[in-house]
Amino acid sequence: MSRILLKNAILPDGITCADLLIEGNRFAKIGTGLAADDAEVIECARRYAVLPPFYNGHTHAAMAILRGYADDYDLFDWLSNYIWPMEEKMTEQDVYIGTKLAILEMIKSGTVFFNDMYWFQPGTIRAADEMGVRANVGIMVLSMGGADARTANQDLAEGKIPHSDRVQISMAPHAIYTVSGEKLRECADFAKANGLPIQTHLSETKKEFDDCMAEHGMTPTAYLDSLGLLTENTTLAHAVWMTDDDLKIIADRGSVLVHNPVSNCRLGSGTFRFAEAEKAGCRIIIGTDGNSSNNNLSMFEEMKVATLLAKNRTGDPKVMPAVTAWEMATTRAAAAFGIDCGIAEGKIADCMLVDLDHHAMLPNYHLVSNLVYSADPSCIDTVICNGKILMRNRYVPGEEAIIAEAKATAADLLKR
Repeated sequence: MSRILLKNAILPDGITCADLLIEGNRFAKIGTGLAADDAEVIECARRYAVLPPFYNGHTHAAMAILRGYADDYDLFDWLSNYIWPMEEKMTEQDVYIGTKLAILEMIKSGTVFFNDMYWFQPGTIRAADEMGVRANVGIMVLSMGGADARTANQDLAEGKIPHSDRVQISMAPHAIYTVSGEKLRECADFAKANGLPIQTHLSETKKEFDDCMAEHGMTPTAYLDSLGLLTENTTLAHAVWMTDDDLKIIADRGSVLVHNPVSNCRLGSGTFRFAEAEKAGCRIIIGTDGNSSNNNLSMFEEMKVATLLAKNRTGDPKVMPAVTAWEMATTRAAAAFGIDCGIAEGKIADCMLVDLDHHAMLPNYHLVSNLVYSADPSCIDTVICNGKILMRNRYVPGEEAIIAEAKATAADLLKR
């Protein structure tokens, strides 16, 4: 069994110093004066804080290969005229390389899990397994996609694609405007029969909301509920255009709302009603969306923008305090996907070491406030996932090859 000993680390309270022994994929002991002769020792020297890492509630990882390709368009123009035509040219190898680029960026910014929705899932799974992170990979359902993509979907649904226990599988109907009602109901039935979670986009734009009202006489939330898709294991990305009744439905069903503040701003989709959703009792976490609509995967940025939008929208600086934003990006997000994380004995050994001597972390009056309002990825020195070191001294093994592959793939994709 592998062992890692973190010596003299600052705990999440920002004050207490302790040693943490990781055995296998769990925190085995937390105390002072710990020793383990066969452990890899990381000396934190009372300078590095050991903290829960980030869990990205919604993204399209492979779209890292499309970063900057089509900016400054509204959602439907962006999708129909730029993104979907480009995606039709992509292969599983492109997805694999794009996902590795995204995972490199996520590790560098402290993220060890991503909830993913995209085609050619074997490429995504291979990238996640190779790079040691966690992922929830969706069985993508959409009214487009070639035969190879449909075959990959079927193989994934039938359990023919091997993967590590760090990878979860979910049903992922894209949205109500790209998937028929019959197919949405089939997704709900399949997920229930096979014990799979569900992920989808919901009420991202006013057009989506208005079109659903005109066609079905109900909101997108009510429509999904009528088809059986809203469960305790359903994550709903964006959820910008929501009525009070919609929020009550979500709270009653126990579904999870994934707030994507930067993408919503970039696409001009609107502002998430955080205060009302929280008051209604909704479960809320944070995600980045894809790199081509964000255009980065920094959960630091998402936390800050999320809390600033909530305060600005309500005019109340007490809405979404730093601690709430931090939990939405870390422990609450992990819990939404059944990941038992936290800096405590017996918990899964997912963590990051943050440099408290970094200029953005000084002075340290309140650690979480600094993390939400001031920090950026350069504050992170080390990332550990499932008891394995993924980054040390801000270096990810093999990062040079990942960057070279991504550059070559993007150039080739553009030629196609």
